[in-house]
Amino acid sequence: MNNILDIITARLNEKWIIGYDSLHFYQLIQNYIKQFTELKQSINNPRIILVDNNNENLEFLAAFLATIISDCHVFLCDRRWQEKEWQEVLSLSKPHLILGLNIDYNLEKYQNNWQLPKKNLIMIPTGGTSGNIRFAIHTWETLEASVQGFTDFFNLEKVNSLCLLPLHHVSGLMQFIRSFLSQGKLIIYPYTDLKKGIFPSLNLADYFISLVPTQLQFLLTTKPEFLQQFKTILLGGASPWNSLLMKAREYKINLSPTYGMTETASQIVTLKPEYFLKNNQSTGEILPHTHVCLIQERLIKIQAKSLYFGYYPNYEYQEYLITDDLGYFDQENYLYILGRNSQTIITGGENVFPKEVESIILETNLVEDIAIIGVADETWGEVVTAIYVPQDEKINLNLIKDTIRQKLSPVKQPKYWIQVQKLPRNQQGKLNYRMLQKIATSHLNRKNPLQSKQ
Repeated sequence: MNNILDIITARLNEKWIIGYDSLHFYQLIQNYIKQFTELKQSINNPRIILVDNNNENLEFLAAFLATIISDCHVFLCDRRWQEKEWQEVLSLSKPHLILGLNIDYNLEKYQNNWQLPKKNLIMIPTGGTSGNIRFAIHTWETLEASVQGFTDFFNLEKVNSLCLLPLHHVSGLMQFIRSFLSQGKLIIYPYTDLKKGIFPSLNLADYFISLVPTQLQFLLTTKPEFLQQFKTILLGGASPWNSLLMKAREYKINLSPTYGMTETASQIVTLKPEYFLKNNQSTGEILPHTHVCLIQERLIKIQAKSLYFGYYPNYEYQEYLITDDLGYFDQENYLYILGRNSQTIITGGENVFPKEVESIILETNLVEDIAIIGVADETWGEVVTAIYVPQDEKINLNLIKDTIRQKLSPVKQPKYWIQVQKLPRNQQGKLNYRMLQKIATSHLNRKNPLQSKQ
């Protein structure tokens, strides 16, 4: 991995990670390389847990690059995980070294019999919709391929990024790697500061920023002029609702909806801002490093140079990935995402796509957040169930029902409505569907299942 050190050395006199000293960054990397080299004297490919700590961004990135240069197996982790998550992670990874977190764990020089290549491996966490942590196995080459596809698609030489997202997550990590490999600039800025009304006083006209829908909603509501300065705002992590996209168009935000996942090292489908502002309703075009086709009519199948090598510890070349996502292409080859195949509700023999129902209900502006799920039913197979957070506690459910009555066919209208204070989402905005089913089961077992309130 000499090219990594070459890039770092070439940028010693640049202030490319804004607010941090490049020479200090280089020295940190060298210190970690020395530490990992000593560890490798007794272990071929040491397993290192690297914990994302907001106060030590430079340390995290330096250690990350050093693990790659030193051919280690690195697990990127979140400091906010609780005991259950850490038990899962430690049992799976059996680390030789933990960086960024003080934890009571017996670090044995444990050698396993797993058939893993003797080179750098990058384990990026993904929780999916179940909440259980898995690690998608990547290499420096798959991450490089993702960057190349990104720069080719946007026809860029340099990528400047303002990063609000966590560095252990693929969405934050790839912002760093894009700027690193393209000789661009990187600003790591705490989203908590934006929530407090503290905004960076910098010229961001030539910068990308990546957001999840809940962040976009907050910034459009509180300070849309902050968003208006960016050349491109990448939107991913969870499905946006139509009213949110309409609001972004009203403010002429250079929004770029994306489709991708940890397994593909971020986005593989992207809609360019100029087409978004022309009211293109799709998720976008396929990036150059990727091939996407539909099987069984609508199920999305992906081939990509950035594709992962399975979930740890089952390292295996993946020729393709058959997703759980449904979509279709229009005549101009733009991809439209319909939602999850496994989340499609079949009620009375009719297919109902939750995303469509959620969008219609959100457009009423009577609910703050909503999830549509199917609940098992002896008569209908499944019934459409809404778990929602009202915009105001005083909003009457009948008002919501009346507002959507003419917009959704009867089969798509929720039979059960469950009011909650908050939906179970992770920090990227993804819903935990296992928890949603538990909420529904708990509420619908009560005496009055047609309307429950938490």
